[in-house]
Parts: sequence; C-alpha cells; structure tokens
Amino acid sequence: MPAKTYPVYLIAGFLDSGKTSFINGILSDGFALDDRTLLLRCEEGEEEYNPKLLRNVTVVTVDDPSDLTPKFLQTEQRKCRAEQIIVEYNGMWSIQDFYANAMPRNWVLYQIIVTADGPTFEMYAKNMPDKMMEKLRNADMILFNRCTDDICASLRQKNLRLVNRRADIYLEKEDGTSENYMNGTVSAFHLDDPIIDVSHEDYGLWYIEIMDNPEMYAGKTVRFRAIMCKPPQYGKYFTPGRFAMVCCAQDMNFLAVPCIGWDVSKIPEKAWVEITAEARVEHWDPYEGDGPVLHVKDLQPCQKPKEELVQM
Repeated sequence: MPAKTYPVYLIAGFLDSGKTSFINGILSDGFALDDRTLLLRCEEGEEEYNPKLLRNVTVVTVDDPSDLTPKFLQTEQRKCRAEQIIVEYNGMWSIQDFYANAMPRNWVLYQIIVTADGPTFEMYAKNMPDKMMEKLRNADMILFNRCTDDICASLRQKNLRLVNRRADIYLEKEDGTSENYMNGTVSAFHLDDPIIDVSHEDYGLWYIEIMDNPEMYAGKTVRFRAIMCKPPQYGKYFTPGRFAMVCCAQDMNFLAVPCIGWDVSKIPEKAWVEITAEARVEHWDPYEGDGPVLHVKDLQPCQKPKEELVQM
C-alpha cells in the first residue's frame, strides 16, 4: 500500500508583499474548513492571521531556516495531525532549499504562489535580482499587489512571461479589481526572433497563446513538431497537432492549428513532422470566422519526442 502523501502550498515573497493577506483570503474561503492544516510561519509582517479562521489551523513559527528539517516538519505535522500544509515562506530564503532539503518524503509540493508588491517590485528586482528571479522562476502563480495602471503597464513592458512561461500571473489593483497579466500585449515567446522555436515542453502554452491572441503572431514564422493529421473534410488544409492531457488519461484533447501550402500526400497519417510556417489571421470555416492559419514554408519528417503528451 503506497504511503499517504500530504499536499504543501508554499507562499513566498518579500516582506509586506501580501503573503499574510493571501493566506487570510484562502482561509476565509474555506481552505482549512474540513482538513486540519499546519501553517508554517517563516516571516512576521505587520498583518496578523485572522484568529476566527484558525479553528482548524495550527500555526508554527520558524525563525531560522536551519530549523526546517524533515524530522522537525514531520514532528510538527504529526502533533496537529495535519492533512495539508501551508508555508508562509521568508522572502530572503531559497525556495529550492525548502523543497530539495527540508520537506519530508511524503510531503508533495502542490503549488508555489509568489506575491510581490507592485510599487516596490522594481527596487527588489534591482537590489536582489537573484532572490527575486528564483521566486519568479519557481512560481506556479504570481500575484502583484497594490498595482496602479502605470505599474500594470510597466510590468507588462518587462514581459515577465519570458522569465516564467508556465505561471499564471495576476495584477491586483488598488481598487480591489484584478487583471490577467496576459491581455494580448505580452507573449511567453520572443516574437522578434526570425523564427519562433516552440519546444516540446512549451507547445501547450504556445497553442493557447496563438489561439487566444492570433494577431500577435500575424506575419511571424514559427517552428514546431507535431503529429500529422489530414482530415478529409478540410480539403487542402491539414491539422498537425499534439495530444494534451488536462487532468487524467480520460481527458485527452488534440491541440491542432490548421496548415496550408504544402503537399502532404506522401506524409503518413500520425507521422511526426517538424513544421516551419508563417502565421496569418484568416477565415477558416471550422472557426466560423477568423483565426490563426499557418502557411507552411518547410515540412520534414522528424523523431518523436521522449514525452509525447502535452501537460496543460
């Protein structure tokens, strides 16, 4: 029988970046309503946890990173019989040290959430670039707090998607509203490159981006590997793509972009091919309107990647 595992949610960021506010928010939404929760507090700012939300939560304060050992953490978890762990992590400590050296074997890092204060982000990025970049690169979600319109524009100009392509990034405004960082003006890829190379790992991200914002790619040349697909109902169009598993093997989707302009009659169905094509925004009947269509410049057989499935 496999050992029981425990999910860990690590919230990292510099002092006064909004970590405690975020934790109060998820607790008020019922995060620890049913399951006993261990909350490791590694940094104390001005804001406190709401005591009304701690009925099912045990708070343990850690002042020194050397105290974070597998034995200590497992002991604290067993004391309170926690089923899940939240870590309010010190902004000056290395995230990698925690998940590589401190976590017990049966703790599973489910999500790294990084908070940043919009007004002071540039200062921290300039004065402590290594510590800031480590957090941004490791994050699954990044929240910029206290943002003005000017700060939102400045953050998008820096194009943080090039630092971390997989993270969800949100800009929390001063008025309480929130904006998705990806608003059609920034890309996770170097769009000024002569050829935009899409790696196997980034295919799913690229597919979502070109489908959501095809105008960004109009006139750009892309290169990617995919499985040949030639649906007869599409006539001169063919639709190479990749299979994506969203959450389980039963939830599979074929992510394909229509292509045109190349004789693929001798290319077997389901063969792996490398395609170089110019992206255009055009009408295609299955879209029932305009969308991305790739005009192929080169198409060659290629080796399939070690990991064929795209993780979304």
